[in-house]
Amino acid sequence: MTSTPSDTPNQTETPYLGLAPFLRMSIAGEDLQAVGQDMLVKAIVAGDDANLLMNLSIATLCLGQRDLGLAIQNQALALKRVYHLPASEQPARLRLLMLMVPGDLSANTPLECLLENSDIDLDLYYVTPQAPLPLTVPVPAHDILLVAMSESDENRELLRGLEQVLADWPKPVLNAPQHLPSVGRDVASALLQNTPGLLMPPTLRGTRAQLQAIATGAERLAALFEGCDFPIILRPVGSQAGRDLAKIEGPQDIERYLRDVDAGLFYISRFIDYSGQDGFFRKIRVALIDGAPFACHMAVSSKWMVHYVNAGMYEEAWKREAELAFMTQFESFVQRHRVALDAIAQRTRLDYLCIDCAETRDGQLLVFEIDHAMVVHAMDLQDQFPYKQIHMLKVKNAFRDLLIRLTAPQELNV
Repeated sequence: MTSTPSDTPNQTETPYLGLAPFLRMSIAGEDLQAVGQDMLVKAIVAGDDANLLMNLSIATLCLGQRDLGLAIQNQALALKRVYHLPASEQPARLRLLMLMVPGDLSANTPLECLLENSDIDLDLYYVTPQAPLPLTVPVPAHDILLVAMSESDENRELLRGLEQVLADWPKPVLNAPQHLPSVGRDVASALLQNTPGLLMPPTLRGTRAQLQAIATGAERLAALFEGCDFPIILRPVGSQAGRDLAKIEGPQDIERYLRDVDAGLFYISRFIDYSGQDGFFRKIRVALIDGAPFACHMAVSSKWMVHYVNAGMYEEAWKREAELAFMTQFESFVQRHRVALDAIAQRTRLDYLCIDCAETRDGQLLVFEIDHAMVVHAMDLQDQFPYKQIHMLKVKNAFRDLLIRLTAPQELNV
């Protein structure tokens, strides 16, 4: 299949790197700022090197400079919309095409992290509502397609358009667009209600005006949002990675929160205390691959808002020992929550999905979020996390096996 000149690699163009090497540097504590500065100097000289600009955009986003990173990404996408990431092992076993959207690090499924050092070629194809399929830029030859874009209000129209385009796609399609809306926070919480052993408090949408009315006492929380009572969890619609996420104890906290957060639409849900008997919070990430669950990590923190990178997992050996015990005994976790995990797989109908969850003291699976755009990787330092490689290899192999199984020639029954 031919490509237009803007999407044909040239011999002088910088190799496209993807997220994985930059995330690895960040985790290892390397000076990503210096790496980004060096790329910036090169980009000024070679302003038409789309791969270099895209690499610089990823590094900038990893440094937390979101606006600058997205501006550089737009420059890269103005030059070309297809980015090729060759498999580390060549010849590649197969070629996976990922349909992407412009955005920050949470905007798409970061498969280059899961498939790092694999024998799978990746092509990242960026589409937008203004430039959807069918495409003016030809689709690269591929063996299987993954809809990698995240679920969001902004992507809803694009996903609807892709449903028709991909309905008769000549290659297997993973995470079909019609199923992706099921991971939206409000949709997911409604979808998973009344599942035995699963707890996911209803997530409701509220406007800024409604929250201001509660803050001033003009309205009661329970009157506007049935089933909600303080404390609640509040976050803007569209926020990821804990951005502007807060626990709200009462109306006075809403007033303070709104002074600091400039958004018009919010998610509201009831706060559940999921601390263990020792007072620590344990947040678990599980991958569902073709319905089968795999352990990705467990973070232990004294704070309710748990992120792996700031939970003290790198500093405190006992927390790593707790994670090792969880991953070693993961099959017991699966057996305890088999009904809940199966329900998530069956109701979402997604081929690849991640779950952030915890276990409550009464034994329920507390689900915080389900999403296909979470980071799954094996990049933690081996001297600190020797067990990670063993368990993450299971995840990597399961996903690779799924790709191979779906692309294998089908035997004819005679």
